[in-house]
This record gives sequence, C-alpha cells and structure tokens, in this order.
Amino acid sequence: MSRHERLSGLLRIVGERGKVEVDDLVVELAVSSATVRRDLDHLAEQQLLTRTRGGAVSTVASSDLPLRYKTARQALEKSRIAQAVAEFARPGAVIGMNGGTTATEVARALIARGDLARGPMLTVVTNALNIANELAVRQNIKLVVTGGVARTQSSELTGSLATRVLGEISLDLLVLGVDALDPEAGAFAHHEGEANINRLMAGRASRVVVAADSSKLGRRAFAAICPISAVDVVVTDADVPAALAARFTASGVTLHAV
Repeated sequence: MSRHERLSGLLRIVGERGKVEVDDLVVELAVSSATVRRDLDHLAEQQLLTRTRGGAVSTVASSDLPLRYKTARQALEKSRIAQAVAEFARPGAVIGMNGGTTATEVARALIARGDLARGPMLTVVTNALNIANELAVRQNIKLVVTGGVARTQSSELTGSLATRVLGEISLDLLVLGVDALDPEAGAFAHHEGEANINRLMAGRASRVVVAADSSKLGRRAFAAICPISAVDVVVTDADVPAALAARFTASGVTLHAV
C-alpha cells in the first residue's frame, strides 16, 4: 500500500467512525504504530482531523475529503469509465464538466483523443479548477470557466458568479460526476452549492451522461442535483449488481458497465 492510499484509507476510516485509536489502525492498515502516528500527525497539520491521546477524531466527513485524497479510490475503474465517457464527445461539441476524480479522468481522456484534435475545436465549460488546469494549455480546446467561489475540498466553483455564466450558454453534452445516484430519485451531491451548479448545467445540456463508479449507485446524498428523468446515460464499472442495473433500465436510463 502506497502512502497516498494509506492516507486515503485512514481518512475514510476516521470520517466514517468519528473516532479511532492508533492500535486499531495498526491492525487494519497492517503498518507500524510509528507509521500510523506520523500519518495522523501529518493529517492533523492539514486540519483534516484532530489528534487525541492515542488516536484521532474526525473534523470533516469522509464524503467531503479534499480531492487529492480521493484520487486513489477505485482508480482503475475510474480510468475505464473515463475512456468510455470520452467516446460520447464529438468534434466541435460544447461539453460541460463538473468536478470530481472521475470527471478529471474524463478530461484527460478527451485530451488523448487524436480525432478531437484534428476536427472542429471542442469547447469545454467547467466549474472545476483542477479540470481547467488540465485543459488550459490545450490549443485544440476552447476552455470556459464559470467563475464563482472555490471550495477547497473539491476545487469546484459555486455561487452566483457561476450561475450567471451558466444562464447564458447551451451544452451539447454534460459529463456529470455525482456523489450518489438513485435509479428512482436521481442524482445527488453532498454539498448544496455544488448541487445547485450541477443542476443548472444539467438544465442547459441536450444530453446528460453520468460518470460514476458502482459504489455511488443505488444511493442518495444530502442535496439533489436532478431527477433521474434528466439523466440519459450512466457509465459505471462492471461491479454494478444486475438487480440495480435493471432498476436504472426501468427508469429509462441507458446503463453502460465497463
């Protein structure tokens, strides 16, 4: 296990349980107590948890960890999903993208498609600073950033400045990253500000493709983004249960498991 994976796992455990002890983490992560203490001290310095005598307590929900600590989760699945989602893009299209690790992988997959570089210029509209950073130097992509106030946990821009831009544009395709997707209730985010921006983007898009690994399917989160009727396609990994896949199909959603 790499240090990055260990830190991500440690944060997930602390976020889910609220309080942990060093001795328990030593067993679960199969590392020494000295390593656990160093990791806890490192995360405490970044104000991601609070150290206690013999352990730590959570200061942020595991669902709201900074983006850099989410990238190791299901990395192979997200890469396959991203490659499949990128195939929906057509030369000259206007594509909306919100934030998240899977959406970032989609941006990289778009860059790698040589046919998009040779055709009419692709336009990408995003409220995610990390995605904007990936695309800003690409001469074959017209980049539009919504503006707004940045959230440190997700690198997404939210607020009234972002809504003004989105009210004046149309999207051919929205690549939508979600925190949860229920086959009856629709798409959700943990943060209401992000959900609001995502909802506006979905309303401006001719087609909505949700990119989400199977761990997010069949779940709901705090803030609703859009109803399931607004989702055209879901691209996920092959671990989605057959019964759950059937529920999406019954709701009129095309589900691609890759």
